[in-house]
Amino acid sequence: MRRGATARDLVLGVLAVAGVTAIVVALAGGAPAAVGRELLLGAFGSWSKFARVLTVWVPLTLCACGLLFPFRVGLWNIGVEGQVLVGAIGACGVLRAAPVGGVPGLWVPLAFGAAAVLAAIWAVLAGVLRTRAGVNEIFAGLGLNFVAQGAVLWLIFGPWKRAGVASMSGTAPLPRELWLDALSWGRVSLTALVLAVLAVAASGLLLHYTRVGLTLRAVGRNPTAAALFGLRPGRTMVGGMAAAGALAGVAGAVQVAAVYHRLIPAISSGYGYLALLVAMLAGYRVSWVPPVALFFAALNVGSVQLPLVLQLDSSLSGVIQGVLVLVALWVGARRRRRGEGG
Repeated sequence: MRRGATARDLVLGVLAVAGVTAIVVALAGGAPAAVGRELLLGAFGSWSKFARVLTVWVPLTLCACGLLFPFRVGLWNIGVEGQVLVGAIGACGVLRAAPVGGVPGLWVPLAFGAAAVLAAIWAVLAGVLRTRAGVNEIFAGLGLNFVAQGAVLWLIFGPWKRAGVASMSGTAPLPRELWLDALSWGRVSLTALVLAVLAVAASGLLLHYTRVGLTLRAVGRNPTAAALFGLRPGRTMVGGMAAAGALAGVAGAVQVAAVYHRLIPAISSGYGYLALLVAMLAGYRVSWVPPVALFFAALNVGSVQLPLVLQLDSSLSGVIQGVLVLVALWVGARRRRRGEGG
């Protein structure tokens, strides 16, 4: 019965998305079939376009996997965007400090480690504010996002400014030997892809097959009861935030070492916020994160084709994303009502 209900919800969700999207496209002056075709061609029309999709998929997957940990313990890590930025700062700082002729096999792992640690600490700040000071993690995360963005701009305009070059272009490019490898058929890094796959596997293992996942679930369901059984809700919540921050920091390091090869004002590309939508639409399940992240990545990359071919604004992809989230919330509400009714 439960499987039938889930399948019915999925079919209703797909029909709702298709129907509302068709209406929005028609109102924007386009043909739904043409928009769908151009989105597909823009994302998968060539190997180079598919490589761009994978370049977006990696940070989305890393951030979304990390978000599952605080979600499991009942927290909303809105500060994931700032954690990506802090991770990028940490990675760029280490790589900039690498001596000329330094060993990439040493400095690149150090950069990723620094990114993960700094971003985890940044996430812990929001967790501590929540558990010790009673500050809602949503407001704490948003505030820390603004601080992180300010730090990025300060570094670009200040200590790391390029002499004689417009500051908005970012810091000086890193030496090529410190760039992550790129596949021959596109600018996507194989190392970055492996990191994303490992993040999915590790998240699934920890959340479903270890004491860590069981503890997170217990605290998320009932912190008071968990405390009575000897668990520490506050420490568990902070740990969940730290895990999310570490993976977001790795995503920031990927943006620096594999994509832009420097620190730029928009280094996160908004992937932290978009990862929140990925996690929601995936139903907070690890197995659904990779395909949902791939869909959003394809939508992100394919939308560039809309103004070029159909003279439609590329922001239409944002409308489609919003519709998807609303449908996900609707499906989730249906399941909760059915569970309460049963």
